[in-house]
Amino acid sequence: MNELITTLAQSGDIAVYLLIDMSIAIALLGGIRFTMGFIGNVDTKDELSQKDNYAYGVSMAGAVAAMGIALSGAITGEVAGSYSIELLGMFAYGLTGLILIKAGRFIHDKFALPAFNKHELILDRNLSVGLVDAASVIATAIVVRAALIWVEGLDINTFIAITAAWIVSQVMLVLITRIFEWQFSRNNGTTFQATLELGHIALSIRYAGYLISTAMSVTAASYFIIYDASNLWLGIGQWAVMSVILMVCLTLLTTIAKFIVLWGINRRVEVEDQENIGIATIELAISFSIALLLMALMT
Repeated sequence: MNELITTLAQSGDIAVYLLIDMSIAIALLGGIRFTMGFIGNVDTKDELSQKDNYAYGVSMAGAVAAMGIALSGAITGEVAGSYSIELLGMFAYGLTGLILIKAGRFIHDKFALPAFNKHELILDRNLSVGLVDAASVIATAIVVRAALIWVEGLDINTFIAITAAWIVSQVMLVLITRIFEWQFSRNNGTTFQATLELGHIALSIRYAGYLISTAMSVTAASYFIIYDASNLWLGIGQWAVMSVILMVCLTLLTTIAKFIVLWGINRRVEVEDQENIGIATIELAISFSIALLLMALMT
């Protein structure tokens, strides 16, 4: 009987912790729409339900998914010790995730794709830009999630480590964008950003695969590094080095896999000239699959 009472008491505590975590998570998810509307000076109800702006809807869907991904790193399932600590920790991690996702979107706009005004194009129903925007925030969230899982405790070192990992991810995402842009310009004689601005959906799908798989390779790098607050910068440096190594491995393995899976198909012509969305989606799936396999091998 005593054991039953103890079990019921523990179950009650877990239920309260779950209620705290999910309440904050749902509040933050709900805040995404209003944050996007406030920052972009947009009536989200008008864009989504009156104008039926599917590009804006895709962009917001990416932001909501990104917030959910980041929050999944904050909810560990472990009992914090008290309700107040759980409330503080979940809110602090969630708010940090939200800020870093928004900051990642800004970095992507200003440094990865600075040639056009993404916000105006999305409001003008440019679906390709909406897809890229969604992919960029999801990629950032994947790394933020990994950082939240990697760190321990709730002090200044924790947030320094999370921010440093975020910086590593942003450098990698800008780098992969420059490589992608160089390859496209070499093959087509025009710029990737100009083509994206024209609404090239197949190209945006392929690029989304590059962004998300790169973020997953950065995540896989964290599995090699043990969090140690006393040697924080050493750990961050090791994470950065491993991220570069795994990104190179990802690129090589993805190239081989695409060649085999799409044997006999001229991928450049199909995606870049003929805007074949089907081939581009297969490429995205291959990039995602290889990155997922790398993550599984690294754990």
